[in-house]
Amino acid sequence: FPPPPLYIFISSPSRSRADFKARNCSEVREACVGKGFSFAHVPLQEIPGDHLRVCPQGSTCCTQEMEDTFGQQSKQDFENLIDEISHELRSTFVARHKRFDEFFLELLENTERSLNEMFVRTYGKPYMQNSEVFENLFAELKRYYTGGNVNLEEMLNDFWSRLLERMFTLLNSQYVITEDYLECISKYTDQLKPFGDVPRKLKAQVTRAFIAARTFVQGLSVGREVAQRVSKVTVSTPACIRALTKMLYCPFCQGTPAMKPCKNYCLNVVKGCLANQADLDPEWNLYIEALLLVAQRLEGPFNIESVMEPIDVKISEAIMNMQDNSAQVSYMVFQGCGQPKPAGMTRSARGVPDVFNARFRPYNSEERPTAAARTSLDRLRIVWNTMQHSVVDIKEKLKLSKKFWSNLPEAMCVEDRVTAGNASDEECWNGHTKGRYFPEVQKDGLTHQVNNPEVVVDITRPDTLIRQQIMALRVMTNKLKNAYNGNDIYFQDSSDEGSGSGSGSGCTEVCPTDVDVAATEGPVVEADRSGPVDDSAPLSAPSLALATMLALSALALHRQWR
Repeated sequence: FPPPPLYIFISSPSRSRADFKARNCSEVREACVGKGFSFAHVPLQEIPGDHLRVCPQGSTCCTQEMEDTFGQQSKQDFENLIDEISHELRSTFVARHKRFDEFFLELLENTERSLNEMFVRTYGKPYMQNSEVFENLFAELKRYYTGGNVNLEEMLNDFWSRLLERMFTLLNSQYVITEDYLECISKYTDQLKPFGDVPRKLKAQVTRAFIAARTFVQGLSVGREVAQRVSKVTVSTPACIRALTKMLYCPFCQGTPAMKPCKNYCLNVVKGCLANQADLDPEWNLYIEALLLVAQRLEGPFNIESVMEPIDVKISEAIMNMQDNSAQVSYMVFQGCGQPKPAGMTRSARGVPDVFNARFRPYNSEERPTAAARTSLDRLRIVWNTMQHSVVDIKEKLKLSKKFWSNLPEAMCVEDRVTAGNASDEECWNGHTKGRYFPEVQKDGLTHQVNNPEVVVDITRPDTLIRQQIMALRVMTNKLKNAYNGNDIYFQDSSDEGSGSGSGSGCTEVCPTDVDVAATEGPVVEADRSGPVDDSAPLSAPSLALATMLALSALALHRQWR
């Protein structure tokens, strides 16, 4: 054990080589000096031990002061040992939580920067005049990730509604579009589907990816807090301190300071002292399993990087869909919300496509990105490769951390750490003398310590702190399981658990496979810019059939809306 910081050396008296007892006590003196103890008096030879309250009475090398000091030191030694063994576990959760949190935040920043650079280059002034729509999107995504009360589905719906309003205004700049008119348009976003299928697909991908990312980092944070709090639990029960003193320092009083406790003896003492910590294990194991499940989401098709890196291209595809369908969308809006007032000849005479195409041009996927854009994308890929390695690493670490709390007694009672080991069953301290330890080793957990031969444990009084940590793990495990299925329980409707009425896919048991949804992604659709169209000309459809269908649909919608 590491010595205390205070070192006060005792002057070594002359030894009596002929006196066995004096020699034994001299060894105790030397051992005490080596450990940094400062005693007013250490007997030169064994004395009657009637004054001892913990160690075996009879001939002893210990004074009352020494036994009391050993009790304080055994408590400190035990707590230091727990701290040492749990250090790697605590460091794993602290370091991995920090690493993943930094990655996800950097991913959001780089993605927003990449989208801004691409849209400035692609769409120019109209984008810059309306960039706050996209800035708000990323601000809300970041707020959600950092723990804000954001409903992802509602937020994304609102983004597409705002984008529709801005684009409809640009596409119909020959009209006066009022706030009331825009509000009317937003009511029919679902029926109009101006952006094609992109919003639906992106919503499914973004919600699942962000739910998984946020919950995974929250899960690591809970594991970090639990590990830190439980490993810092102080030994306070007198029965435990008494048992530790007897195990670790009573050999000093017997004149054999180098004798180590028998392993089974050590196991019973530690299991009695850590009975409550062992009860943490079942919930801890379930938590680790759930965390490993969500880690799989960070590697699959719905991982946050594969969703966020191409988000600029996907939103651009939606914009192209809107441009392609602008005539049909405008026609149906006019039927439902009425014909807006003309803005005047100065603007309307230019024609819709002229106003739009003079500023917007479709995204060309073969266009070489700027140096800044390449740097941003390259950095994203570097960070992502690092993160992928981190996922593999954390999965291995998590697997090793299972059963940590129930394995703690074995880890503490290993040979050369505390005990003499299995090879020295006859040469170890059994709590009374040197020899074999016969009592049976107790099982793990509070209720199994009712017959512990070394530590008197009150099994009717569970430790409050440990119970709080068990509850924290239980709550987090539930969140992780929901996140694996794409559900965010922050917005789950408690009155209808199967409805999925919030962020996430809403599936409760069997969800569509990631590959199935990912495989439905279509290519970027670029608008046809064959030439200007006079705004006074009637709206035309690609075919007579389409025109007939639109007319019938408009008539039906007109009757419904009016």
